[in-house]
Amino acid sequence: MSPESKKLFNIIILGVSFMFIFTAFQTCGNIAQTVITNLNSTDFHGSGYTSMSIIYGVFSASNLISPSVVAVVGPQLSMVVSGIFYSLYIAVFIQPATWTFYTASVFIGIAAAVLWTAQGNCLTVNSDENTIGRNSGVFWALLQSSLFFGNLYIYFAWQGKTHISESDRRTVFIALTVISLVGTVLFFLIRKQEDTKAPGEEDSANEILGDSSSAENKMTRAVAAFKKSIKLSFTKEILLLSVTTAYTGLELTFFSGVYGTCIGAVNRFGTEEKSLIGLSGIFIGVGEILGGGIFGLLSKNNRFGRNPVVMLGIVVHFIAFYLIFFNMPNDAPIAPMEGTNDVAYMIPSKEVAIFCSFLLGLGDSCFNTQLLSILGFLYSEDSAPAFAIFKFVQSICAAVAYFYSNYFLLQWQLLIMVIVGFFGTITFFAVEWEAAAALVARGSDYSSI
Repeated sequence: MSPESKKLFNIIILGVSFMFIFTAFQTCGNIAQTVITNLNSTDFHGSGYTSMSIIYGVFSASNLISPSVVAVVGPQLSMVVSGIFYSLYIAVFIQPATWTFYTASVFIGIAAAVLWTAQGNCLTVNSDENTIGRNSGVFWALLQSSLFFGNLYIYFAWQGKTHISESDRRTVFIALTVISLVGTVLFFLIRKQEDTKAPGEEDSANEILGDSSSAENKMTRAVAAFKKSIKLSFTKEILLLSVTTAYTGLELTFFSGVYGTCIGAVNRFGTEEKSLIGLSGIFIGVGEILGGGIFGLLSKNNRFGRNPVVMLGIVVHFIAFYLIFFNMPNDAPIAPMEGTNDVAYMIPSKEVAIFCSFLLGLGDSCFNTQLLSILGFLYSEDSAPAFAIFKFVQSICAAVAYFYSNYFLLQWQLLIMVIVGFFGTITFFAVEWEAAAALVARGSDYSSI
Protein backbone atom coordinates (compact mmCIF):
# COMPACT_ATOMS: atom_id res chain seq x y z
CA MET A 1 0.00 0.00 0.00
CA SER A 2 1.42 3.37 -1.01
CA PRO A 3 1.96 6.06 1.66
CA GLU A 4 -0.91 8.13 0.23
CA SER A 5 -3.27 5.13 0.24
CA LYS A 6 -2.26 4.35 3.81
CA LYS A 7 -3.06 7.90 4.86
CA LEU A 8 -6.50 7.78 3.21
CA PHE A 9 -7.12 4.39 4.87
CA ASN A 10 -6.31 5.96 8.25
CA ILE A 11 -8.71 8.84 7.61
CA ILE A 12 -11.51 6.39 6.72
CA ILE A 13 -10.86 4.22 9.80
CA LEU A 14 -10.75 7.36 11.94
CA GLY A 15 -14.11 8.47 10.53
CA VAL A 16 -15.72 5.03 10.89
CA SER A 17 -14.50 4.70 14.50
CA PHE A 18 -15.96 8.10 15.37
CA MET A 19 -19.15 7.12 13.52
CA PHE A 20 -19.71 4.17 15.85
CA ILE A 21 -18.81 6.05 19.05
CA PHE A 22 -20.97 9.03 18.18
CA THR A 23 -23.84 6.90 16.88
CA ALA A 24 -24.06 5.98 20.53
CA PHE A 25 -23.17 9.30 22.15
CA GLN A 26 -25.12 11.70 19.91
CA THR A 27 -28.21 9.49 20.05
CA CYS A 28 -27.78 9.43 23.82
CA GLY A 29 -27.51 13.23 23.94
CA ASN A 30 -30.51 13.66 21.67
CA ILE A 31 -32.82 11.56 23.87
CA ALA A 32 -31.21 12.09 27.29
CA GLN A 33 -33.43 14.92 28.51
CA THR A 34 -36.57 13.15 27.26
CA VAL A 35 -35.56 9.90 29.00
CA ILE A 36 -34.63 11.75 32.20
CA THR A 37 -37.93 13.64 32.22
CA ASN A 38 -39.64 10.25 32.34
CA LEU A 39 -37.38 9.24 35.27
CA ASN A 40 -37.88 12.29 37.44
CA SER A 41 -40.89 10.77 39.22
CA THR A 42 -38.48 8.17 40.69
CA ASP A 43 -35.46 8.60 43.00
CA PHE A 44 -33.43 9.91 40.06
CA HIS A 45 -33.21 13.72 40.01
CA GLY A 46 -30.64 14.47 37.32
CA SER A 47 -30.94 16.88 34.40
CA GLY A 48 -29.76 16.16 30.88
CA TYR A 49 -29.02 19.86 30.31
CA THR A 50 -26.99 20.03 33.54
CA SER A 51 -25.06 16.87 32.60
CA MET A 52 -24.17 18.29 29.21
CA SER A 53 -23.15 21.57 30.83
CA ILE A 54 -20.80 19.65 33.14
CA ILE A 55 -19.41 17.63 30.22
CA TYR A 56 -18.62 20.67 28.12
CA GLY A 57 -17.33 22.68 31.08
CA VAL A 58 -14.87 19.94 32.04
CA PHE A 59 -14.16 19.40 28.34
CA SER A 60 -13.12 23.02 27.92
CA ALA A 61 -10.85 23.02 30.98
CA SER A 62 -9.29 19.67 30.01
CA ASN A 63 -8.22 21.03 26.64
CA LEU A 64 -5.49 22.90 28.52
CA ILE A 65 -3.76 19.57 29.28
CA SER A 66 -4.94 17.37 26.41
CA PRO A 67 -2.02 18.27 24.06
CA SER A 68 0.36 17.15 26.80
CA VAL A 69 -1.53 13.86 27.22
CA VAL A 70 -1.46 13.19 23.46
CA ALA A 71 2.24 14.11 23.33
CA VAL A 72 3.08 11.57 26.01
CA VAL A 73 0.63 8.73 25.27
CA GLY A 74 0.31 9.11 21.50
CA PRO A 75 -2.86 9.78 19.46
CA GLN A 76 -3.94 6.16 18.94
CA LEU A 77 -3.88 5.03 22.59
CA SER A 78 -5.38 8.38 23.63
CA MET A 79 -8.41 7.72 21.40
CA VAL A 80 -8.81 4.13 22.64
CA VAL A 81 -8.87 5.09 26.33
CA SER A 82 -11.19 8.03 25.63
CA GLY A 83 -13.57 5.74 23.74
CA ILE A 84 -13.85 3.48 26.78
CA PHE A 85 -14.99 6.42 28.91
CA TYR A 86 -17.62 7.32 26.31
CA SER A 87 -18.97 3.77 26.60
CA LEU A 88 -19.08 3.99 30.40
CA TYR A 89 -21.08 7.23 30.27
CA ILE A 90 -23.69 5.67 27.97
CA ALA A 91 -23.85 2.55 30.16
CA VAL A 92 -24.88 4.71 33.14
CA PHE A 93 -28.33 5.14 31.53
CA ILE A 94 -28.99 1.39 31.72
CA GLN A 95 -29.57 1.77 35.47
CA PRO A 96 -29.20 5.48 36.22
CA ALA A 97 -28.41 6.99 39.61
CA THR A 98 -27.92 10.70 40.12
CA TRP A 99 -24.37 10.43 41.51
CA THR A 100 -23.09 8.04 38.81
CA PHE A 101 -24.71 10.18 36.14
CA TYR A 102 -22.92 13.37 37.17
CA THR A 103 -19.63 11.57 37.98
CA ALA A 104 -19.59 10.00 34.52
CA SER A 105 -20.28 13.47 33.08
CA VAL A 106 -17.02 14.72 34.61
CA PHE A 107 -14.95 11.80 33.29
CA ILE A 108 -16.34 11.95 29.77
CA GLY A 109 -15.53 15.68 29.68
CA ILE A 110 -11.86 14.85 30.26
CA ALA A 111 -11.99 11.98 27.76
CA ALA A 112 -13.62 14.18 25.10
CA ALA A 113 -10.80 16.73 25.27
CA VAL A 114 -8.17 14.03 24.76
CA LEU A 115 -10.21 12.29 22.03
CA TRP A 116 -10.70 15.40 19.89
CA THR A 117 -7.13 16.64 20.32
CA ALA A 118 -5.85 13.23 19.22
CA GLN A 119 -8.31 13.25 16.32
CA GLY A 120 -7.03 16.62 15.10
CA ASN A 121 -3.45 15.37 15.33
CA CYS A 122 -4.29 12.16 13.45
CA LEU A 123 -6.21 14.06 10.74
CA THR A 124 -3.37 16.51 10.20
CA VAL A 125 -0.45 14.04 10.06
CA ASN A 126 -2.38 11.99 7.49
CA SER A 127 -3.01 15.05 5.29
CA ASP A 128 -1.09 17.75 3.45
CA GLU A 129 -2.16 21.13 2.09
CA ASN A 130 -3.57 19.44 -1.03
CA THR A 131 -5.62 16.79 0.81
CA ILE A 132 -6.67 18.50 4.06
CA GLY A 133 -9.92 19.81 2.53
CA ARG A 134 -10.87 16.40 1.11
CA ASN A 135 -9.91 14.53 4.28
CA SER A 136 -11.81 16.97 6.51
CA GLY A 137 -14.93 16.43 4.40
CA VAL A 138 -14.55 12.63 4.34
CA PHE A 139 -14.03 12.48 8.10
CA TRP A 140 -16.96 14.80 8.78
CA ALA A 141 -19.34 12.86 6.52
CA LEU A 142 -18.41 9.55 8.19
CA LEU A 143 -18.64 11.05 11.67
CA GLN A 144 -22.07 12.55 11.08
CA SER A 145 -23.43 9.29 9.64
CA SER A 146 -23.74 8.52 13.34
CA LEU A 147 -26.78 10.77 13.55
CA PHE A 148 -28.58 8.63 10.99
CA PHE A 149 -28.33 5.12 12.42
CA GLY A 150 -29.08 5.67 16.11
CA ASN A 151 -31.94 8.06 15.48
CA LEU A 152 -33.46 5.76 12.86
CA TYR A 153 -33.77 3.13 15.58
CA ILE A 154 -35.30 5.65 18.00
CA TYR A 155 -37.83 6.71 15.39
CA PHE A 156 -39.17 3.19 14.85
CA ALA A 157 -38.76 1.91 18.43
CA TRP A 158 -40.57 4.88 20.00
CA GLN A 159 -43.29 5.23 17.37
CA GLY A 160 -46.59 6.07 19.07
CA LYS A 161 -45.07 6.19 22.60
CA THR A 162 -45.90 9.08 24.91
CA HIS A 163 -43.98 7.55 27.84
CA ILE A 164 -40.59 5.82 27.78
CA SER A 165 -40.70 2.66 29.92
CA GLU A 166 -37.80 1.13 31.87
CA SER A 167 -37.61 -1.74 29.36
CA ASP A 168 -37.48 0.71 26.42
CA ARG A 169 -34.67 2.65 28.09
CA ARG A 170 -32.54 -0.39 28.95
CA THR A 171 -32.84 -1.92 25.49
CA VAL A 172 -31.74 1.30 23.81
CA PHE A 173 -28.77 2.00 26.07
CA ILE A 174 -27.40 -1.56 26.14
CA ALA A 175 -27.33 -1.45 22.33
CA LEU A 176 -25.70 2.01 22.32
CA THR A 177 -23.01 0.89 24.79
CA VAL A 178 -22.04 -2.07 22.58
CA ILE A 179 -21.93 0.18 19.48
CA SER A 180 -19.62 2.61 21.28
CA LEU A 181 -17.24 -0.20 22.26
CA VAL A 182 -17.07 -1.40 18.65
CA GLY A 183 -15.93 2.07 17.56
CA THR A 184 -13.28 2.11 20.30
CA VAL A 185 -11.80 -1.22 19.16
CA LEU A 186 -11.59 0.03 15.54
CA PHE A 187 -9.00 2.65 16.58
CA PHE A 188 -6.47 -0.21 16.74
CA LEU A 189 -6.70 -0.55 12.92
CA ILE A 190 -5.13 2.88 12.34
CA ARG A 191 -1.70 2.30 10.83
CA LYS A 192 1.25 4.25 12.11
CA GLN A 193 2.98 6.58 9.67
CA GLU A 194 6.73 6.95 9.77
CA ASP A 195 6.13 10.67 10.29
CA THR A 196 3.05 10.20 12.49
CA LYS A 197 4.38 11.47 15.79
CA ALA A 198 2.65 13.19 18.61
CA PRO A 199 3.64 16.85 19.14
CA GLY A 200 7.26 17.06 20.27
CA GLU A 201 7.72 13.30 20.06
CA GLU A 202 11.23 11.90 19.50
CA ASP A 203 12.22 8.47 18.26
CA SER A 204 11.32 6.04 21.04
CA ALA A 205 12.40 2.78 19.40
CA ASN A 206 15.31 2.30 21.76
CA GLU A 207 13.59 3.54 24.90
CA ILE A 208 13.25 1.02 27.71
CA LEU A 209 10.22 1.00 29.99
CA GLY A 210 11.11 2.73 33.22
CA ASP A 211 14.21 4.40 31.79
CA SER A 212 14.66 7.73 33.54
CA SER A 213 15.59 9.47 30.30
CA SER A 214 12.31 8.26 28.79
CA ALA A 215 10.33 9.73 31.68
CA GLU A 216 12.28 12.97 31.37
CA ASN A 217 11.61 13.15 27.62
CA LYS A 218 7.91 12.58 28.16
CA MET A 219 7.77 15.37 30.72
CA THR A 220 9.66 17.67 28.35
CA ARG A 221 7.22 16.88 25.54
CA ALA A 222 4.24 17.47 27.83
CA VAL A 223 5.54 20.85 29.01
CA ALA A 224 6.46 21.87 25.45
CA ALA A 225 2.97 20.99 24.18
CA PHE A 226 1.36 22.98 27.00
CA LYS A 227 3.53 26.05 26.32
CA LYS A 228 2.77 25.84 22.61
CA SER A 229 -0.97 25.80 23.32
CA ILE A 230 -0.72 28.92 25.47
CA LYS A 231 1.40 30.71 22.86
CA LEU A 232 -0.95 29.84 20.00
CA SER A 233 -3.97 31.01 22.00
CA PHE A 234 -2.91 34.64 21.65
CA THR A 235 -2.14 34.68 17.93
CA LYS A 236 -4.38 36.88 15.78
CA GLU A 237 -5.64 33.99 13.65
CA ILE A 238 -6.69 31.88 16.64
CA LEU A 239 -8.40 34.83 18.33
CA LEU A 240 -10.40 35.59 15.19
CA LEU A 241 -11.30 31.95 14.57
CA SER A 242 -12.38 31.67 18.21
CA VAL A 243 -15.49 33.75 17.44
CA THR A 244 -16.45 31.31 14.68
CA THR A 245 -15.66 28.39 16.96
CA ALA A 246 -17.81 29.92 19.72
CA TYR A 247 -20.75 29.94 17.33
CA THR A 248 -20.26 26.24 16.51
CA GLY A 249 -20.39 25.51 20.25
CA LEU A 250 -23.71 27.37 20.66
CA GLU A 251 -25.38 25.78 17.64
CA LEU A 252 -23.98 22.34 18.57
CA THR A 253 -25.84 22.60 21.86
CA PHE A 254 -28.99 23.67 20.09
CA PHE A 255 -29.22 20.98 17.44
CA SER A 256 -27.81 18.10 19.52
CA GLY A 257 -29.82 18.63 22.70
CA VAL A 258 -32.24 21.53 22.79
CA TYR A 259 -34.04 21.15 19.47
CA GLY A 260 -34.89 17.47 19.99
CA THR A 261 -36.25 18.32 23.43
CA CYS A 262 -38.38 21.10 21.90
CA ILE A 263 -39.90 18.70 19.36
CA GLY A 264 -40.63 16.09 22.04
CA ALA A 265 -42.39 18.69 24.18
CA VAL A 266 -44.93 19.89 21.57
CA ASN A 267 -48.21 18.18 22.43
CA ARG A 268 -49.79 19.28 19.15
CA PHE A 269 -47.57 16.75 17.36
CA GLY A 270 -49.74 14.08 19.02
CA THR A 271 -48.50 10.54 19.64
CA GLU A 272 -45.60 11.10 17.22
CA GLU A 273 -43.86 13.70 19.39
CA LYS A 274 -41.34 11.23 20.90
CA SER A 275 -40.56 9.33 17.69
CA LEU A 276 -40.13 12.68 15.91
CA ILE A 277 -37.04 13.24 18.08
CA GLY A 278 -35.43 10.32 16.26
CA LEU A 279 -36.63 11.54 12.87
CA SER A 280 -35.21 14.99 13.63
CA GLY A 281 -31.85 13.44 14.44
CA ILE A 282 -31.94 11.48 11.17
CA PHE A 283 -32.47 14.62 9.11
CA ILE A 284 -29.78 16.51 11.03
CA GLY A 285 -27.51 13.61 10.05
CA VAL A 286 -28.61 13.76 6.41
CA GLY A 287 -27.69 17.45 6.32
CA GLU A 288 -24.32 16.77 7.98
CA ILE A 289 -23.47 13.88 5.64
CA LEU A 290 -24.55 15.79 2.53
CA GLY A 291 -22.52 18.83 3.53
CA GLY A 292 -19.41 16.87 4.53
CA GLY A 293 -19.54 14.73 1.38
CA ILE A 294 -20.10 17.59 -1.05
CA PHE A 295 -17.51 19.94 0.48
CA GLY A 296 -14.98 17.10 0.73
CA LEU A 297 -15.43 16.05 -2.90
CA LEU A 298 -15.48 19.59 -4.26
CA SER A 299 -12.54 20.89 -2.23
CA LYS A 300 -10.05 20.04 -4.98
CA ASN A 301 -12.02 22.03 -7.55
CA ASN A 302 -12.95 24.98 -5.34
CA ARG A 303 -11.25 28.05 -6.73
CA PHE A 304 -12.84 30.40 -4.23
CA GLY A 305 -11.60 28.88 -0.98
CA ARG A 306 -13.60 28.29 2.17
CA ASN A 307 -15.55 31.54 2.46
CA PRO A 308 -18.46 30.63 0.14
CA VAL A 309 -19.06 27.43 2.13
CA VAL A 310 -19.16 29.34 5.42
CA MET A 311 -21.47 31.93 3.84
CA LEU A 312 -23.79 29.11 2.75
CA GLY A 313 -23.69 27.76 6.31
CA ILE A 314 -24.76 31.01 7.97
CA VAL A 315 -27.54 31.66 5.42
CA VAL A 316 -28.90 28.14 5.88
CA HIS A 317 -28.82 28.52 9.67
CA PHE A 318 -30.55 31.91 9.62
CA ILE A 319 -33.35 30.41 7.51
CA ALA A 320 -33.65 27.53 10.00
CA PHE A 321 -33.77 29.90 13.00
CA TYR A 322 -36.44 32.01 11.34
CA LEU A 323 -38.65 28.98 10.64
CA ILE A 324 -38.10 27.53 14.13
CA PHE A 325 -39.07 30.87 15.68
CA PHE A 326 -42.36 30.79 13.79
CA ASN A 327 -43.04 27.06 14.24
CA MET A 328 -42.05 26.11 17.80
CA PRO A 329 -43.63 27.36 21.06
CA ASN A 330 -41.39 29.69 23.05
CA ASP A 331 -41.51 27.55 26.20
CA ALA A 332 -40.66 24.27 24.39
CA PRO A 333 -37.03 24.05 25.69
CA ILE A 334 -38.12 24.26 29.33
CA ALA A 335 -41.54 22.57 29.17
CA PRO A 336 -42.49 20.15 32.01
CA MET A 337 -42.97 16.39 31.58
CA GLU A 338 -46.55 17.00 30.41
CA GLY A 339 -45.23 19.03 27.44
CA THR A 340 -46.62 22.31 26.13
CA ASN A 341 -49.89 23.17 24.39
CA ASP A 342 -48.73 26.67 23.43
CA VAL A 343 -48.57 27.85 19.83
CA ALA A 344 -45.99 30.20 18.26
CA TYR A 345 -46.83 32.24 15.15
CA MET A 346 -48.23 29.26 13.26
CA ILE A 347 -49.76 25.90 14.12
CA PRO A 348 -46.75 23.62 14.82
CA SER A 349 -45.90 21.73 11.63
CA LYS A 350 -44.04 18.41 11.75
CA GLU A 351 -42.82 18.91 8.19
CA VAL A 352 -41.35 22.34 8.96
CA ALA A 353 -39.77 21.01 12.17
CA ILE A 354 -38.02 18.18 10.32
CA PHE A 355 -36.97 20.45 7.43
CA CYS A 356 -35.32 22.73 10.00
CA SER A 357 -33.44 19.70 11.37
CA PHE A 358 -31.97 19.14 7.90
CA LEU A 359 -30.98 22.81 7.63
CA LEU A 360 -29.34 22.74 11.08
CA GLY A 361 -27.21 19.75 10.05
CA LEU A 362 -26.25 21.20 6.67
CA GLY A 363 -25.22 24.54 8.16
CA ASP A 364 -23.22 22.86 10.92
CA SER A 365 -21.27 20.81 8.37
CA CYS A 366 -20.43 24.01 6.45
CA PHE A 367 -18.79 25.57 9.50
CA ASN A 368 -17.05 22.52 10.93
CA THR A 369 -15.54 21.14 7.72
CA GLN A 370 -14.07 24.54 6.92
CA LEU A 371 -12.77 25.07 10.46
CA LEU A 372 -11.09 21.64 10.43
CA SER A 373 -9.63 22.46 7.02
CA ILE A 374 -8.25 25.89 7.87
CA LEU A 375 -6.79 24.72 11.20
CA GLY A 376 -5.06 21.78 9.53
CA PHE A 377 -3.75 24.13 6.82
CA LEU A 378 -2.54 26.93 9.10
CA TYR A 379 -1.14 24.72 11.88
CA SER A 380 0.17 21.61 10.14
CA GLU A 381 3.21 21.68 12.45
CA ASP A 382 1.23 22.40 15.64
CA SER A 383 -1.92 20.40 15.04
CA ALA A 384 -2.58 19.06 18.56
CA PRO A 385 -2.33 22.45 20.34
CA ALA A 386 -4.38 24.16 17.60
CA PHE A 387 -7.18 21.60 17.72
CA ALA A 388 -7.12 21.67 21.53
CA ILE A 389 -7.72 25.44 21.47
CA PHE A 390 -10.52 24.93 18.92
CA LYS A 391 -12.23 22.39 21.17
CA PHE A 392 -11.57 24.50 24.29
CA VAL A 393 -13.50 27.45 22.88
CA GLN A 394 -16.22 25.30 21.31
CA SER A 395 -16.83 23.25 24.44
CA ILE A 396 -16.88 26.16 26.89
CA CYS A 397 -19.50 27.88 24.73
CA ALA A 398 -21.47 24.63 24.53
CA ALA A 399 -21.32 24.37 28.33
CA VAL A 400 -22.62 27.92 28.72
CA ALA A 401 -25.40 27.21 26.20
CA TYR A 402 -26.48 24.01 27.96
CA PHE A 403 -26.58 25.93 31.23
CA TYR A 404 -28.79 28.75 29.96
CA SER A 405 -30.98 26.22 28.10
CA ASN A 406 -32.43 25.35 31.51
CA TYR A 407 -33.80 28.87 31.81
CA PHE A 408 -34.01 30.79 28.50
CA LEU A 409 -37.06 30.77 26.28
CA LEU A 410 -36.57 29.67 22.67
CA GLN A 411 -36.57 33.20 21.21
CA TRP A 412 -33.60 34.30 23.34
CA GLN A 413 -31.59 31.19 22.49
CA LEU A 414 -32.15 31.85 18.78
CA LEU A 415 -31.22 35.54 19.13
CA ILE A 416 -27.90 34.70 20.82
CA MET A 417 -26.98 32.31 17.98
CA VAL A 418 -27.88 34.87 15.30
CA ILE A 419 -25.63 37.55 16.85
CA VAL A 420 -22.62 35.28 17.47
CA GLY A 421 -23.04 33.57 14.08
CA PHE A 422 -22.98 36.90 12.24
CA PHE A 423 -19.73 38.03 13.83
CA GLY A 424 -18.20 34.53 13.61
CA THR A 425 -18.72 34.53 9.85
CA ILE A 426 -16.98 37.89 9.47
CA THR A 427 -13.94 36.82 11.54
CA PHE A 428 -13.63 33.57 9.54
CA PHE A 429 -13.61 35.59 6.31
CA ALA A 430 -10.76 37.74 7.67
CA VAL A 431 -8.58 34.72 8.48
CA GLU A 432 -9.33 33.02 5.16
CA TRP A 433 -8.37 36.14 3.19
CA GLU A 434 -5.03 36.30 5.02
CA ALA A 435 -4.44 32.57 4.41
CA ALA A 436 -5.17 33.05 0.71
CA ALA A 437 -2.78 36.01 0.47
CA ALA A 438 -0.01 34.03 2.17
CA LEU A 439 -0.58 31.08 -0.19
CA VAL A 440 -0.42 33.29 -3.28
CA ALA A 441 2.77 34.88 -1.94
CA ARG A 442 4.29 31.38 -1.72
CA GLY A 443 3.39 30.83 -5.36
CA SER A 444 0.81 28.08 -4.62
CA ASP A 445 -2.60 27.73 -6.23
CA TYR A 446 -5.35 29.09 -3.98
CA SER A 447 -7.70 26.31 -5.06
CA SER A 448 -5.40 23.76 -3.39
CA ILE A 449 -6.54 24.76 0.07
